[in-house]
Amino acid sequence: MITALALGAGIGLGVWLVVRGLFPPRPSLADALAQLKRVPEVPPMITPASEGGVAARVGRPVAEWLGHLGAGWLVPGRIRQDLAILDRSPERHLAEKVTLCLVGFLLVPTFAALLALGGAHLSLTLPVWGALVLAAVGFVVPDLGIHADANRRRRDFRHALSSFLDLVVVALAGGGGVESALADAAGVGAGWPFAYLRRALDQSRLAREAPWTALGRLGEQLGVGELSELAASVALAGTEGAKVRASLAAKATSLRTHQLAEAETADQAASERMSLPVVVLFAGFLFFIGFPAVERVLTSL
Repeated sequence: MITALALGAGIGLGVWLVVRGLFPPRPSLADALAQLKRVPEVPPMITPASEGGVAARVGRPVAEWLGHLGAGWLVPGRIRQDLAILDRSPERHLAEKVTLCLVGFLLVPTFAALLALGGAHLSLTLPVWGALVLAAVGFVVPDLGIHADANRRRRDFRHALSSFLDLVVVALAGGGGVESALADAAGVGAGWPFAYLRRALDQSRLAREAPWTALGRLGEQLGVGELSELAASVALAGTEGAKVRASLAAKATSLRTHQLAEAETADQAASERMSLPVVVLFAGFLFFIGFPAVERVLTSL
């Protein structure tokens, strides 16, 4: 019964997708007018360095098909921020998810077929449910490993951002303007965080927009709130004429203080983890010392 329901649901979904592809729904008048007045989207500041490995290439056709169907919600906004800081495109990530989903879906039926060839008799329910569960697990697994890596990259970016702020303060103290100070500070530094900053400032110059607007958009794209706060502070200096040098110096100091506190917290956590094996060894030592006496007392009763 369950197998028949699963097969019927799959056939019904396939028929619905075919009908939707052959006869797409007509957009409403409001959507059509909004499409005519649509402002071109700003190009992304983060360009992925590579297209991924075998998993991404295998799942790319299905991922592109899902993208045409408007299935961008399969990669939520938080995951997109993590992918941006890791130099990975959402399309590549979705392709890897699709590939692992297909592998998980085919793994259990393959083993069931091999067992059937060996003479074992299995019910059809177990392979079907196993395939569905492993397909769901394979689709979720790629999302689990990127968050920790993205947090490490954000920590490195904040460290570089504090140095960037110090350079901006030095440039402002030398009599330069806000835009020239940002460009000079980004050009001096090395590493991937400064490359991101230079790319954002170059795009703002080519698009003839304010540099702090590009920095704020970069902060939102990477999920780094400190960069968005920096953009807001610099915007006050660029538009309202506020003296921002002291606030930027204070911001750099607070970033370094926060990083120092995080380092101390990590060191304390590592020290506590190192003390656990010592406690276990000491407990085992006490057990081996006290066991003979306890065993003699229990046997004498």
